[in-house]
Amino acid sequence: MTASARIGRANYKTEITLGTHTLYADELKDHGGQDEGPEPPEYLNVALASCTAITLRMYADRKNIPLEGVRVDVESVKEEWKTVFKRKIVLEGELTDEHRQRLLEIADKCPVHKTLTSPIEVATTLAS
Repeated sequence: MTASARIGRANYKTEITLGTHTLYADELKDHGGQDEGPEPPEYLNVALASCTAITLRMYADRKNIPLEGVRVDVESVKEEWKTVFKRKIVLEGELTDEHRQRLLEIADKCPVHKTLTSPIEVATTLAS
């Protein structure tokens, strides 16, 4: 799946298309934007939070774990030379300590977590 971002001359609001979905990114007003969408780096937080929640839901469904709900909060902070994603997971339901521990382990297996913790390369070319 290819994501495309398009921006014109006015401010920084950017239209993002991904398949049949349209999203927007922007900058805060004090950075010259209109604050009509998340700032681009915030989409990394969204990706990690949603992927973690979906991965936990899928695992619980497959293993018949009585998980009633999941909330995942992700905050990213700069620490010295790296970005740290601080992820907090709230599990709802009548879960044993074993269930909770296993779900915590499964959280690290979501595809976005794997991507963010592996070597990443960005190959950029100019299209004609």
